Amino acid sequence: MLRIERAIHDAILAHARRDHPDEACGVVAGPEGSDEPRRFVPMLNAARSPTFYEFDSADLLALYKEMAANDEEPVVVYHSHTATEAYPSRTDVSYASEPNAHYVLVSTRSEDTEFRSFRIVDGTVTEEQVEIVER
Repeated sequence: MLRIERAIHDAILAHARRDHPDEACGVVAGPEGSDEPRRFVPMLNAARSPTFYEFDSADLLALYKEMAANDEEPVVVYHSHTATEAYPSRTDVSYASEPNAHYVLVSTRSEDTEFRSFRIVDGTVTEEQVEIVER
């Protein structure tokens, strides 16, 4: 189960809506081994595409260096789908490289924004419950 603070949940939704019609992407970092998403880090979709996202390699390297210096890890890796449901595509599954991360997908295809979380390990996708908590 993903437990996420309302403020971070809302920030992810706002980022997805703001970047629409392109896909939005980012990370929520947290203390290593904690499974607690704490620090919202919106990233630039270097692909600037409505059907694909790609982290800028220099930005991603800088983020991983920063997380290492802060004893953090990516607890949530998120992106949006602009015209399809919030479910990992084959491409999403093939790029999922953080076995401990929650992969959050947001669909901005309608005003009723979908927010779903998945674990993706060795190509296997498992949906999990999301609990939004107040701080």
